[in-house]
Amino acid sequence: MSDYTKDLMADVKAKNPAQPEFHQAVEEVIESLTIVLEKHPEYRSAKILERLIEPERVIMFRVPWVDEQGEIHINRGYRIEMNSAIGPYKGGLRFHPSVNLGILKFLAFEQVFKNSLTTLPMGGGKGGSDFDPKGKSDLKIMRFCQAFMSELFRHIGPNTDIPAGDIGVGGREIGYLFGQYKKLKNEFTGILTGKGLNWGGSLIRSEATGYGNVYFGAEMLATRDNTYEGKTCLVSGSGNVAQFTTEKILQLGGKVVTLSDSNGYIFDEEGIDEKKLAFVMNLKNVKRGRIKEYADEYKNAVFTPFDHNAEQNPLWDHKADCAFPSATQNEINEKDAQNLLNNGVIMVSEGANMPTTLDGAKLFLDNKILYGPAKAANAGGVAVSGLEMSQNSMRIPWSREEVDNRLQQIMKNIHTTCKDTAERFGTPGNYVNGANIGGFLKVADSMMDQGVV
Repeated sequence: MSDYTKDLMADVKAKNPAQPEFHQAVEEVIESLTIVLEKHPEYRSAKILERLIEPERVIMFRVPWVDEQGEIHINRGYRIEMNSAIGPYKGGLRFHPSVNLGILKFLAFEQVFKNSLTTLPMGGGKGGSDFDPKGKSDLKIMRFCQAFMSELFRHIGPNTDIPAGDIGVGGREIGYLFGQYKKLKNEFTGILTGKGLNWGGSLIRSEATGYGNVYFGAEMLATRDNTYEGKTCLVSGSGNVAQFTTEKILQLGGKVVTLSDSNGYIFDEEGIDEKKLAFVMNLKNVKRGRIKEYADEYKNAVFTPFDHNAEQNPLWDHKADCAFPSATQNEINEKDAQNLLNNGVIMVSEGANMPTTLDGAKLFLDNKILYGPAKAANAGGVAVSGLEMSQNSMRIPWSREEVDNRLQQIMKNIHTTCKDTAERFGTPGNYVNGANIGGFLKVADSMMDQGVV
């Protein structure tokens, strides 16, 4: 880092105490942008980075709600409207006990670059609550969603801020949120993405993040004249992203041997075929069960519980060719990264947001494996959200084939941007630099055009 970026990073930590995930996200970007700022001092003079790091607006509110037993609950709600230089704020809502201001600021900051890379006109935002939907009845979840939207609706709109789903916010939650917005505003607009197909949703939206991640990985493999055919793949998580990552890997000839949830992971050396994947989808999406039940159903699979105090995650310590972290942030640390390298992994493509620590990412880059950072590799979800917005604006739905083709082309374009930008700035093969710089330039130039606002 230069003296300027070191001072900037120190200022970020001083102004945003106890927000380690936000510090990490900013530091990764700043390291990549050092070479840009040397070539383009005008960005430094206009204090573009300082303005990018500071959210345009932070909304925090209480969410009181009453369950079916008449008990009153209080949760905290947030919306971080990070940057609107290239379009209305766009980013998911996360319902999880771990949600706090620092995590949402890191996610919103990442979203700015990710949305820029899609080439679609979307700014960056993120929101959510510390509410935990896990194990709760549909009625409890509906009442919470209605209470949450009763405040959030004041701050969003189809040309202002368009939220989507994230961890803990799937089709059920989006439906309840949309219904309350429609009632409060007395209008039917594309205010949320991830909607049901009967009321404004897009085909391929559920599959988009997982499919897009695999498409991005395919583009990286192609640079070394390689494909998924016969490759053994490690996938973490068992939610939406992990499920459709697994499905697309199977379709392209690969074999997935792991899935996980917060309690532990399963290892199935025979591979998770279509029948087994259907079992997982029913287990997680309908029964809302735990991944341990997979090993009860398929006796050749081994379930290993997680020790959350351990120094490494055993899921990443199996022989494999490719890894797709698709669970949550910082699930691969330096030791996990070394285990992946020792076990022969040649490609890591990130389905979750910032799933690799800075030390782990450095190991991947130093060893020159194919490493697709989340802001590029998992942009498929928000890309199809953008396509859903377009369909809503036109009042015309597109076919499954058309949306999938557009998604493939967007992921191909993102890969080309990352690859070409990394080469242009003297770091060929470094997709982290390519993604950070490529995403930054479009937003920075737009901010320069629009003045100090």
